[in-house]
Amino acid sequence: MSKSEHTYLDLCKHVIENGVKKDDRTGTGTISTFGYQMRFDLSEGFPLLTTKRIPFRLIASELLWFIKGDTNIKYLLQNNNNIWNEWAFKKWVESSEYYGPDMTDFGLRAQTDQQFGQEYEKQMEAFKEKILSDDDFSKVYGELGNVYGKQWRDWRTSSGETIDQLKDVIETIKKNPYSRRLIVSAWNPEDVPMMALPPCHTLFQFYVSEGKLSCQLYQRSADIFLGIPFNIASYSLLTHLIAHECGLEVGEFIHTLGDAHIYVNHVEQINIQLEREVKELPKLILNPDKKSVFEIEMEDIKIEGYEPHPTIKAPVAV
Repeated sequence: MSKSEHTYLDLCKHVIENGVKKDDRTGTGTISTFGYQMRFDLSEGFPLLTTKRIPFRLIASELLWFIKGDTNIKYLLQNNNNIWNEWAFKKWVESSEYYGPDMTDFGLRAQTDQQFGQEYEKQMEAFKEKILSDDDFSKVYGELGNVYGKQWRDWRTSSGETIDQLKDVIETIKKNPYSRRLIVSAWNPEDVPMMALPPCHTLFQFYVSEGKLSCQLYQRSADIFLGIPFNIASYSLLTHLIAHECGLEVGEFIHTLGDAHIYVNHVEQINIQLEREVKELPKLILNPDKKSVFEIEMEDIKIEGYEPHPTIKAPVAV
């Protein structure tokens, strides 16, 4: 049996048993610890959790969005991916151009007020439709600022030039695989105020040894129930894609967490998940005809043998 999922479940247990209660930016409240590391051997199988269903399609389309350098949710919506909607929607309903019902604290209110929740869903659907159909509206309210894709592919320098960090690191892996500078940073202090959400996964580093590519991610803020399963799969997929381009096997994904927290309204869901039996990990299949990371599309990425337990729903804290 794979150790990968137990590694994640051990994190859940550690935080529940040792975490401290803290207030947070969203007003929800968390149980939190600081400093934790997980290691996943990618040769064991693809680390997509089986104790609850994780929507791999959303993970893959979000990663391709990052790789393309895109920062507008329109691409995500075109791929039926709604995971960044709330941050764009917040920008819209707090603008001077919004004249609909009061959406203040919509994330929390939708959980406790059924009537408000229905109105929120109505407004969100209208917002999504406008993003998809109105280019001018999309350019303003679909834009999330200089988030991950911008920093990975188009980092702005003080001299006005730009750096394609992702492209540069791939070329360095090919030419100088033992370099200790195989780093991509999403944390740009100058740009943080212009981001809908400052990057939670802030910096990642690659490492080549014995023909295998490993990746370590430092994540400053880690939503253990909703976010971390996505992050594990996303950066494992990125490692596979870059190893594929560079002619390497995959090694480990190492996940280092800063503030690792469980939202207080996710504890019940975590406990349900901890009671479930771990199943075999699925296998990742990449199109062998696509060699470059920058050529990969959704149809080139497949997961086989994924038979998880059912989804466990939980609210997103915005």
